[in-house]
Amino acid sequence: MNVAGPVRARPVPLSGRRGRDSIGGGAPSSDVDLYLDTPAFELSLDEFEEYALARLKVLRKIEEMKTRNLPPDAFRTNLDASIKTNLTTTQPGDSKKPDPAASKKLDVASHFILRAAYCRTEDLRRWFLAQEVRLFRHRLDGLAGKSDALRDFLARNDFDLDRVPRGEKDRLSKKLMSVPGAPNPVEFHNAEYYKVPFTQALDLVSKRQCYVEGGLAYVPLANIVSIVAAKFRVSLSKSLALASSVFGQVAHDEAARIGPLLKSMNQQYTGPGAPNAVVGADGQEVLTAATVDAMAAQSMPLCMQQLHTGLKRDHKLKHQGRLQYGLFLKGAGMTLEEHTLFFQREFTRIMTGEQFNKQYSYSIRHIHGKEGKRATYTPYSCMKIIFGQPPQTAVEHHGCPYKHYDDDSLSALLGKLNIGNVGERDSIMALKKEGQFQLACAKHFEVAHPSAASVEGVTVDGVGNHPNSWFQASVSYHNAKSGGAPTIKGGDVKMEEAGMMKLEAAA
Repeated sequence: MNVAGPVRARPVPLSGRRGRDSIGGGAPSSDVDLYLDTPAFELSLDEFEEYALARLKVLRKIEEMKTRNLPPDAFRTNLDASIKTNLTTTQPGDSKKPDPAASKKLDVASHFILRAAYCRTEDLRRWFLAQEVRLFRHRLDGLAGKSDALRDFLARNDFDLDRVPRGEKDRLSKKLMSVPGAPNPVEFHNAEYYKVPFTQALDLVSKRQCYVEGGLAYVPLANIVSIVAAKFRVSLSKSLALASSVFGQVAHDEAARIGPLLKSMNQQYTGPGAPNAVVGADGQEVLTAATVDAMAAQSMPLCMQQLHTGLKRDHKLKHQGRLQYGLFLKGAGMTLEEHTLFFQREFTRIMTGEQFNKQYSYSIRHIHGKEGKRATYTPYSCMKIIFGQPPQTAVEHHGCPYKHYDDDSLSALLGKLNIGNVGERDSIMALKKEGQFQLACAKHFEVAHPSAASVEGVTVDGVGNHPNSWFQASVSYHNAKSGGAPTIKGGDVKMEEAGMMKLEAAA
């Protein structure tokens, strides 16, 4: 299969200029790529999906870390690890030795696949553009500390930068060295400066990191990164807009092959909550109809706890609630049989088994891909829940409590569930009031799982970004603390029904 897919039928270049850092444009060089040329190598359908999901994991990791406001050093370290895990291919027979050519192919192919998948709507284009620019900037920053490597990258890609002559640099030396972060007098002698129209260096101008004179910004080589990243953003934005104009035709032409995959790519779940992923130390599945009550009380995030409590109280869920909770249970490892048994046990307290089978069993099989078009439906992310349809009545339990509950209701709920102490609950509420709903959820996890990040075997990546990641991390935490599989006591676990109160949908 040709990876170019939707863009190769009608070429959609990143810019009008051919770059030499892409596959097909010469020998592979650094990890930094402008993606100027549509690649022409072949991929199988499995590789097509595998490559796309590999890059999607990295881009979602970037989004997650930005949401968590990680310090720059932690951001770089975590992103390097994600790139190494997902976008680095090793030599056959040697899992420790990277294969540069194969890694380059993976990087370029995955970029163009996701570019095609994320060109469809303005929201998708904006998200993809933001994460790709951050990834590009991260890689370019790695070259900035190596002047020769950065200079070589600029030369290979024909960046038209006007180098400041020695005489002009000496004339402006005092002004150039007065800029915050400028080279010291010893380094200044050998430092290279370039002048560009100040409109191309607005990021540096806003941070007072360059000297401006006569409409030109004087920028040291190390700070050229901002200008290159800005140009990359503009070019990629234009290319996404062009690709969107042909996506419909390509999706129609490729309806039997990659069309459905491209259309659903942004909904693919890449977190740890894949089916049957949550198991105890004994290797047995944690989430079953027999254990779900205990696991809801112990390890589910607040949104899923509220759905579970609503189901236990009302013995049914509205459509949106069944989707949100059902997909979460599926992603957390609950099988179709256990899912059906659990819902049937609750629903048949207010209806007959025949009514349940007629009205609800089909939708459960559909969620698990056994009915209809047999699609693979993925659990809702925090962003999808937050920006999805809010609950309208007291008998609808879907949505995000941090977004959709009013302040008084949420504060009372946190207190009745005994989440942390007063100060910790106030911290959670402060984030909610600031509109930092995902950070509020992450803070809840931190309060309920002290020092989780330092517990061996516990991965907090994705907490506050996806309910299934929250659940996975909590199960791992309790498993590690208990020294074995989570202890699940027989019988129902009565959750705090006082927490189920009438909510007011927030704007």
